[in-house]
Amino acid sequence: MDVVRLSEQLLTARARSRRLVPLTASVPDFTVEAAYHVAAEVLRTRLRAGERPVGRKIGFTNRTIWDEYGVHGPIWSHMYDSTVRFARDDQGRQSLKGAMEPRIEPEIAFKFKNTPPAGATAEQLVEAIEWVAHAYEIVVSPFPKWKFKAADTIAAFGLHGTLIVGTPMPMRELVNPAVLLASFKVKLSCDGVERASGGGANVLGSPMQAISYLQSTLRSQPQFAPLRAGEIVTTGTLTAALPIKAGQRWSTQFTGLPLPGLRIAFE
Repeated sequence: MDVVRLSEQLLTARARSRRLVPLTASVPDFTVEAAYHVAAEVLRTRLRAGERPVGRKIGFTNRTIWDEYGVHGPIWSHMYDSTVRFARDDQGRQSLKGAMEPRIEPEIAFKFKNTPPAGATAEQLVEAIEWVAHAYEIVVSPFPKWKFKAADTIAAFGLHGTLIVGTPMPMRELVNPAVLLASFKVKLSCDGVERASGGGANVLGSPMQAISYLQSTLRSQPQFAPLRAGEIVTTGTLTAALPIKAGQRWSTQFTGLPLPGLRIAFE
């Protein structure tokens, strides 16, 4: 398997908004393990190009969407200074130019103030986190009609397009985070009409469980650095991932979690 060639193919497809046949259909025995080696080469290439990793995106943590996509377990990918931004006053605009079959995912994101210890307990993870925020992950797919396997999504940047982060809330201000993050609900609306609903329990039982998954996975992947202080981690969609298009306005509303919703207009 030519890891460099495959990474170049994926990066070119992203840059030129070019469709691809899933790698699992064109590369013999393209496994999840092989996909993470391609992802490591993608990281090296983007570093050489001057991009700076700022955190990780965890995907397919929502069990309710596994059957829809045929992916039955979480995956992760890097995020960069070029792909993460903050929404001012929890509202903003986002261009979809060049985005291939974009979809919107309401998520919970965390920023780490300290490097969590290996095998951190839930309490240690909470202590290591600086803030929690609501975010939209705008996912894109070079694979037509969102047909792929888990290895394809890993190699293709975890399908990460852009992360739009709302107002952060200091983690220390979240009273009883273990309970709140597992029990809150969220509604996702388009142009004032509710389109989907979900909550923290959809994300492996709680977004904190997604962090534990990532820590555990990274211990078996020496080609990648462990989680470090300063990283932002987004933990997976709370609802169904819905198609979006220019001209739409999307918003969220939370119940049981003291975070503001996000309002985004797409262009």
